[in-house]
Amino acid sequence: MGRGRLRIYLGAAPGVGKTYAMLSEAHRRVERGTDCVVAFVEHHDRPRTRGMLHGLEQTPRREITYRGAVFTEMDVDAVLARRPAVALVDELPHTNVPGSRHTKRWQDVEELLDAGIDVIATANIQHLESLGDVVESITGVRQAETVPDEVVRRADQIELIDMAPEALRRRMAHGNVYRPDRIDAALAHYFRPGNLTALRELALLWVADRVDEYLNQYRSDQEVSAIWGSRERIVVGLTGGPEGRTLIRRAARLAEKGAGGEVLAVYIARSDGLTSASPKELAVQRRLVEDLGGSFHHVIGEDVPSALLEFARGVNATQIVLGASRRRSWQYVFGPGVSATVARDSGPDLDVHIVTHDAIGRGRSLPTPPRSRLGGPRTAAGWLVGVAGPLLLCLALTSAGGGSGLTNEMLLFLSLTVATALLGGLWPALASAAVGSLLLNRYFTPPVHTWTIADPENIMAIAVFFAVAVAVASVVGRAARRTQQAARLRAESKTLSLLAGSVLRGDTSLEALLDRVRKTFAMDSAALLERTGGSGPWTCVASVGAVRPAGRPEDADVDMPVGDGLAMALTGRVLPVEDRRVLGAFASQAAVVVDRQRLVGEAAKARKLAEGNKIRTSLLAAVSHDLRTPLSAVKAAVTSLRAGDVAWSKEDRAELLAGIEEGADRLDHLVGNLLDMSRLRTGTLTPLVRETDLDEVVPMALVGVPAHGVVLDVPETLPMVVVDRGLLERAVANIVENAFVHGPGSSPVRIFAKAVGDRVELRVADRGPGVPDEAKVAVFEPFQRYDDVPRGAGVGLGLAVARGFVEAMGGTVTAEDTPGGGLTMVVTLPAAGPRGGRGDQADGYHPL
Repeated sequence: MGRGRLRIYLGAAPGVGKTYAMLSEAHRRVERGTDCVVAFVEHHDRPRTRGMLHGLEQTPRREITYRGAVFTEMDVDAVLARRPAVALVDELPHTNVPGSRHTKRWQDVEELLDAGIDVIATANIQHLESLGDVVESITGVRQAETVPDEVVRRADQIELIDMAPEALRRRMAHGNVYRPDRIDAALAHYFRPGNLTALRELALLWVADRVDEYLNQYRSDQEVSAIWGSRERIVVGLTGGPEGRTLIRRAARLAEKGAGGEVLAVYIARSDGLTSASPKELAVQRRLVEDLGGSFHHVIGEDVPSALLEFARGVNATQIVLGASRRRSWQYVFGPGVSATVARDSGPDLDVHIVTHDAIGRGRSLPTPPRSRLGGPRTAAGWLVGVAGPLLLCLALTSAGGGSGLTNEMLLFLSLTVATALLGGLWPALASAAVGSLLLNRYFTPPVHTWTIADPENIMAIAVFFAVAVAVASVVGRAARRTQQAARLRAESKTLSLLAGSVLRGDTSLEALLDRVRKTFAMDSAALLERTGGSGPWTCVASVGAVRPAGRPEDADVDMPVGDGLAMALTGRVLPVEDRRVLGAFASQAAVVVDRQRLVGEAAKARKLAEGNKIRTSLLAAVSHDLRTPLSAVKAAVTSLRAGDVAWSKEDRAELLAGIEEGADRLDHLVGNLLDMSRLRTGTLTPLVRETDLDEVVPMALVGVPAHGVVLDVPETLPMVVVDRGLLERAVANIVENAFVHGPGSSPVRIFAKAVGDRVELRVADRGPGVPDEAKVAVFEPFQRYDDVPRGAGVGLGLAVARGFVEAMGGTVTAEDTPGGGLTMVVTLPAAGPRGGRGDQADGYHPL
């Protein structure tokens, strides 16, 4: 059984007729023979809407009693039992009455859809969760009932129910929406023309985005590559040059002329990463396009025009904005340029705008051929072999008397050229080929020792030799460069992957990251500089190195900006351009580390503030109720005793005085716990520990406890414990009091102790309802109250104070289940040593 389909009538404002439209659709389906029922519809006493319910089957509603009143909600079980083909559910964002199966009505609808029932529902645009703040700023009313946008977006069909503001206000004035006593207030506040116009625009734009998603999904499913100009999408091709800002602003003006226009700026980078734009300029252009409401995209492509056109067709763009070429006239010999190529290949479905700018014709540097970084000694050795090698080879061949043939001699010189290319690169190899050609002509081509060549075939042979030598040297040199580049890229990839992994895991501090930068690029110092406002003075966030770091980016040998507010400054040497790509990655990761450190610090502050707020709120609640309860009892007793018009008997006076004493004792206990918690929080508690007999302390903690309510078993043979006697007495008293509060009253609290190794365990067990495992740690938090403990029984500090006292003395307090039901508090204390004659038996341990 598949999932049901959801259709939503989305209203631009209340009263536009979405419920009426839903009921009209239901009548049409019933006439076609569809099994359609009304699961829940609220007609709000509107005659026209109520009349539309006639002729439609309605499932009975569920009645729920809440706070003495009876409410009706949709009966999900009744709808599932009826199992119609289509169910009508009104007011999707509605919050159900407590006691319902789900909190929100849209969750009820999800259950119906999962059961295979199609649902037709209604909602208003102001109830979408993402628009809550916007709607509140427009209307001044915060929507209490909302529905997640994703629930509405997942609908199979969305139909917008719209109405002009003037028409809606006329409907209200005629009494078709609200009762007469509410019309004037509604028209003067929520239903003002401006509010309705703004809500209408929100609805139209939101539905337009949803329709756009439908269109993109359809084009993807049907593999449609042609551009459908249903909406103006303008792609801006950026090169990283200063003209990019002009292009972005021009595209934004074009987008404003069409309703719902969208700007997409794209920078095409080559896959080899050998040429790149200014990161700083690209960052500025990214912020500019985002400020203008567009989006920035970074795309990898080998051929820039093809990649740009492919991107434009992929996003269903209608226009492309490019800058006029910055090339000089002679540079067109290398090709027509990106702008001309895109305009030529765009086809009839894409309009290409060539925008003029200030940098036209000023020229742009050609890509610098990549160089192999062979190092000085290796390059010098290559030149030595390329120049001296042919001379030595010629000397060796002439000393041997020749006779090996011109072909063999050419192969020997060619082998030397290849060796030179492998050792020193292209240019030493070309020098070797030139010197070898001259020596072949002078000493091995008849007539020898002259620069003339008698046989035309030898001219061709030497020319072929030179061409082959040049070609071989070029290929070998290029292979050597590619090998060096591959090794470099592997090293860069490894460095970047390690860097990204360590930063994402949070293993790298800012100083460690800067030190890695300094060592990676062999610098003297590395610093991360920051300024506020984009124009303020630079301050050093962190720095490493043996020398003083640069105080400003312009004072450094190498600076790498990260936006307007951060820059990485290095001193020691100037980096080649190919190293700046990796340095840029380091700088970006440094910015991430800074942001994460600040977020961690802010999170710690927020946790402290939240904890402080929690303590203050709980303390306020304690003072406002728990402390006032005994105080009120004392006040009432004192007022009664001072009343002159009542003659109290001796028994009544004694009872009132006993009440005053009991209230004062409760106040003293509550205030004592508050003061003890304050001492624990501030760290001013200093226990005075000494060896103490447990059987002497525990009975003192039970003063005031009814004798029949406690079963005490603390053997005298237990080892002494090293504790602060006063703190232990207070801790045990609090634990026992907690057991009495949560116990059933009919069963006594059991207190027993035993020795376990070098520790002594004191157990306080009750037969109360117990505590679930997930709450056995939370019970020791301050101001925690569980179950249905009556107010005035304490402020929830007893166990927190007890645990703090015991831990201050080197012990522990844990909670365990009592066998047979209830909760057992286990107090573990350090033992002073065994007593003579006790042995190793577990004295005093009696299971419940």
